[in-house]
This record gives sequence, structure tokens and C-alpha cells, in this order.
Amino acid sequence: MKKIFSLASAAAAAAMLVAMPAHANSALTGTGTQVLAPVAQSSSTLSFDVSGAFSNDGIGDPVNEVYLLDVGTLSTITSVGWNVVLTADAPSWVSEMMVDITSTNFSGVTLNPGEGADVSGTQAFSSDGMVDLVNLGLSFQVGEDGMLRLEFWERADDFPNEFDGLWESGTLSFGVSPIPEPATYGLMALGMLAVVVAARRRRQD
Repeated sequence: MKKIFSLASAAAAAAMLVAMPAHANSALTGTGTQVLAPVAQSSSTLSFDVSGAFSNDGIGDPVNEVYLLDVGTLSTITSVGWNVVLTADAPSWVSEMMVDITSTNFSGVTLNPGEGADVSGTQAFSSDGMVDLVNLGLSFQVGEDGMLRLEFWERADDFPNEFDGLWESGTLSFGVSPIPEPATYGLMALGMLAVVVAARRRRQD
């Protein structure tokens, strides 16, 4: 299940969410498919530069730009943030520029940073920090391939097979919660065993 995730304005306190079924096109690649290089990384957040990405045709169209990001096997996407500058080529609107953020099985969300900006031209949009997907019931898990899939597309296609909009600059950021490594499970088990042993010794004393 994929959902549209949009922000009415940069200052809005809450997001407007609309349920949306996964698109029918099962192809995992598009004309511009490539791995998007990270510009920053911490233990729990990945930020990616989307400068120069084109917003082309409708969802699933083979000319769309698609990026695959390796976030780790079965990791959960817990939050999303954005700080972007978008340009819509008239008669296209900024509000028509979308990006799907999903696993390669298309589970995830669709982000519409320019929601409400029914105009052509250039505008900047920011989430002013990370938006918690867990509290919104929108967190999702990537598959065993570890890939987070970004597809840039147009809600209304004014120029078939050509770009309607351009992501001039900025980043999309993702809160990532990895699954523990097997060694981590072993350490957790040893820790629990130590607690049990200590508790038994206290009772015997």
C-alpha cells in the first residue's frame, strides 16, 4: 500500500494524507535509473542530493527518472524530510511534481512537496525537519535487497516524453532503522543471560 504524503505549505504543522494503491507498472527501472549518492550520513539518517532530477511523465512511465538507494536489508523507513527548490515549466504546475518513496515492491509513500502551489515557475519547499512516519502510521520496510526506490513523476503530464519540471536543488532525507545484525542478537542474548544470573544471585544472598 502506497500513500500520498503532502504538505500544504512549509509552515504547515500537519500533513494531508490520501490513500493510494500501488501503480500497475511493475518495472523497477526507468530511463534515468541510477544509484543516488549520499551527501550526508549518520547512524540513523541518510540525506541524498536530488539536484537536477527531472519530473517527466505519469507514474510508472518508462521515461521517468528512478533512483535506487541501498539503505540495508529489511530496514524500516521511519521519517522523511525535504528541503528542495522546484521549477515547473509552464503550463505545468509546481504542485504536479511528485516523488514515490518506496521499496522495490512499491510499499511506501508518495511525496508532493509543492502541494497547493498551482503555478508555474520556481519555488522552495521545506519540511522544517524530519516528519515522523511512525506516528502517522506510514513507516514501511524495504525488502531483502535493501533498496529504497525513488521515482520522480508528474501528476498531470503536459509534455509527454519530456520533462514538465526540474528539481533544481536540495535534499531528501530519510530516517532509517536497520534490523539488528546476528551478532547484535547474540550480544542481546548474553546481556539478558547476565541479568538473569545476577537476579538469581541476589535471591540466593
